Amino acid sequence: MRPENQSNGFEFLLLGLPIRPEQRGVIFALFLGVYLTTVLGNLLIILLIRLDSRLHTPMYFLLSHLAFTDIAFSSVTVPKMLLSMHTQHLAIPYKGCISQTYFFIFFADLDSFLITSMAYDRYVAICHPLHYATIMSQSLCITLVAGAWVIAYACALLHTLLLARLSFCVHHIIPHFFCDLGVLLKLSCSDTSLNQLVIFTAGLMAIILPFLCILASYVRIGIAILRVPATQGVCKALSTCGSHLSVVTLYYGTIIGLYFLPSSSNANDNNIIASVIYTVVTPMLNPFIYSLRNKDMKGALRKLLRKKTHPPK
Repeated sequence: MRPENQSNGFEFLLLGLPIRPEQRGVIFALFLGVYLTTVLGNLLIILLIRLDSRLHTPMYFLLSHLAFTDIAFSSVTVPKMLLSMHTQHLAIPYKGCISQTYFFIFFADLDSFLITSMAYDRYVAICHPLHYATIMSQSLCITLVAGAWVIAYACALLHTLLLARLSFCVHHIIPHFFCDLGVLLKLSCSDTSLNQLVIFTAGLMAIILPFLCILASYVRIGIAILRVPATQGVCKALSTCGSHLSVVTLYYGTIIGLYFLPSSSNANDNNIIASVIYTVVTPMLNPFIYSLRNKDMKGALRKLLRKKTHPPK
């Protein structure tokens, strides 16, 4: 097959989710509801943290950035998927596909680094409470967030530049609902060995290493919690950490399974389901995990509702 000239501005075809035509309306409504919940829930988190001075702490500073990242991460893929599902217009321009891949990698890596920073924050708060204010200073929080943005930008740019140098064959049908890097490499007629090497090495830094750091933090947290004699406090802390760890495992587990473990040639449907879990489901779960189970966030929400219901005269 001859390579396609990218300067002609050709298009990819995103086949979307493997669903039957009669299921399209129900699936569209379901994903629209999930996306709106993700956006509104995370916007509410940002608003509450912004308005309530009691939430101007390192934990909520990191949480506000995670909420923004979750909105952006979900918005990279879901609106295009919903539009294609509704209009049956499956085409996406080459430049649009490359841009989607860049922002997808960028926000996925940024999400990973922010979750890791939040796990470290919880580790310091539980294991070193007397030194928390000293360790989690404003400068350290800014450094953690700025470092996350810079590293995520560098990783995404590296992947995208290597992807842009490839040529694609005349058959450029993507059996996915977004321009996934792994799928695009399979469509290329060029040598992708360098791309695969970068996926592995950059993935170790952006996914595997943060995941191991998170696990180490929660192991230390678990050990510290079990030493506390108060049964009620132990149960509450274990419940909260268990909820956080379940979402973390769901997020990292699907990514590691997709990009770092070998898969069979007929596992495309399973890959799409795994992609839905970490691109659509986990950004929606974060507002419930980090807010509805959080006393300070619920207090800030009640305070905001009281102001709207009974405005000061």
